[in-house]
Amino acid sequence: MHKALKAAGRAPDAAVLTAVSKTQPWEAVEPVLRAGHRRFGENRVQEAQKRWGPVRDQYDGLELRLIGPLQSNKAAEAVGFFDVIESVDRDRIARVLADEIQKQGPKLKKAPALYVQVNIGEEPQKAGVAPREADAFLKTAREVYGLNIAGLMCIPPVEGPRGPYFALLRKIAERNGIGRLSMGMSDDFETALAFGSTEVRVGSALFGVRG
Repeated sequence: MHKALKAAGRAPDAAVLTAVSKTQPWEAVEPVLRAGHRRFGENRVQEAQKRWGPVRDQYDGLELRLIGPLQSNKAAEAVGFFDVIESVDRDRIARVLADEIQKQGPKLKKAPALYVQVNIGEEPQKAGVAPREADAFLKTAREVYGLNIAGLMCIPPVEGPRGPYFALLRKIAERNGIGRLSMGMSDDFETALAFGSTEVRVGSALFGVRG
């Protein structure tokens, strides 16, 4: 990451690493914790609760992120458990999250930071708001539901160059006054950092490919 940031003319601390611990056995995750890393990404609410619930208080500064799709019936648990929810991808989820944040407000140490997931390649098999609808969705999330949208997230198509997709997400963020971009994974994080990513999500490069 530091090499890629330097090559892009950015400061070495301009982006942070989310270790994608989803589906990994604890035996693989624990050494990363012992090495001092504190930012982890999980795909499912219940899996994350089972893994991190018993040990969460043992690690100062631990930040847990939901990077997978969120079902509306899991919103209450997600709001109470995660520090960041990166997969706000449709109107219903925005509305339910707003309701839950308001309902749980007195009990929350801090409301989770919310990222809107943009389906940057407009692929039918992927979740997310279409790029052409992102501005309107962000306006609704902020002005109608009162959500504080901290960032944007995307997963570009596997085929072809990724740079144009990362550049498009950055443009959407800039015109909407959003400074945090979660983009780039194990095989393309260098490119994402060159296009302004502030957070990369890396799993296989840290833990190896499962199976």
